[in-house]
Amino acid sequence: MAAHRKPRQRSLSGHTARTAATLALAAAASVTALDGSGHADPRPGPAEVKSRVDALYREAEIATEKYNGAKEKAEKAEESLGELRDEAARKAEKLNAARNSLGSYATAQYRAGGIDPSMQLALSSDPDQFLDRASLADRAGSRQAAAIGGVRKRLREFDQLRTEADDRLATLRARQADLKKHKKTVTGKLGEAKRLLARLTEEQRVEFARLADEDQGGHSGRADRSKARDTPPSGAAKAPNARAATAVSYAYKAIGSPYVWGATGPSAFDCSGLIQAAYRSAGVSLPRTTYAQIAAGERIPRSALRPGDLVFFYSGITHVGMYVGNGQMIHAPNPSAPVRLAPIDQMPFAGATRVA
Repeated sequence: MAAHRKPRQRSLSGHTARTAATLALAAAASVTALDGSGHADPRPGPAEVKSRVDALYREAEIATEKYNGAKEKAEKAEESLGELRDEAARKAEKLNAARNSLGSYATAQYRAGGIDPSMQLALSSDPDQFLDRASLADRAGSRQAAAIGGVRKRLREFDQLRTEADDRLATLRARQADLKKHKKTVTGKLGEAKRLLARLTEEQRVEFARLADEDQGGHSGRADRSKARDTPPSGAAKAPNARAATAVSYAYKAIGSPYVWGATGPSAFDCSGLIQAAYRSAGVSLPRTTYAQIAAGERIPRSALRPGDLVFFYSGITHVGMYVGNGQMIHAPNPSAPVRLAPIDQMPFAGATRVA
């Protein structure tokens, strides 16, 4: 691990200096706890802090992908519940109309009721006309029976919809509970990392920044927004088709954007959010999470990588970047590093997928 390399004496790069300045502000806001004897609590060294912070960022990223998945499921559950409620409203209107129609039949029957048909025939001045009316009344009775059957059918449908809506509401609440749980995990891990960084001394912050810069393979300086490119640099490997080229171009434009967990652009991203946004710009719809994105296209070996392919890392498929050629990718690393160009061998490679 880069965290255990022997420090080398060299001048700070622009990114290293900026990282050190950020850490200095964090440390200025912290309070050093003192024990009863008046001595400061022992502080972990830069290498130890970096190791612990990197682990916390990894744990936060795992929780972030779980949050993203729960959020996607919650949104779908909410949309499904809304559609069901709309359908229930339409069926309620039809049920009310059927009930009104049935009420009209009942009213007519009440007004004409109480007179025996034989008496009506005896009293009628025109028996033939009475028989014609009786025939019409019989048909009307059939229509009334059909109306009653229709009301019963709509009542059953409405009850079924209400039960289904209750089930979907329970599902939505479960998804929302998952969201809350994963959000708490993410914010807890990030908060712990921030507290560790705040305890570093000025000298330790400089060393931490140097280690972090070195750990990024010397590419962190390219993360400066002022150095971002609208298109791949001349001499870069060419994307195999227009959609992949559009996605790669979007990724280059995003260099320097901050990492924000749960973000999908356009001004901030997490790792899978950057990939989703890049391919959305090319008209390709991708799932929200890393473990769903790896299954969204054709799995390919590392030796077959072309610009625009998605590269995944760690055994849990918890990090993703976009391959841009020459062993390089563009990715959103973690809260301490913006979107940047980096070598794909800086993390444990887990697989690759071609989606365009």
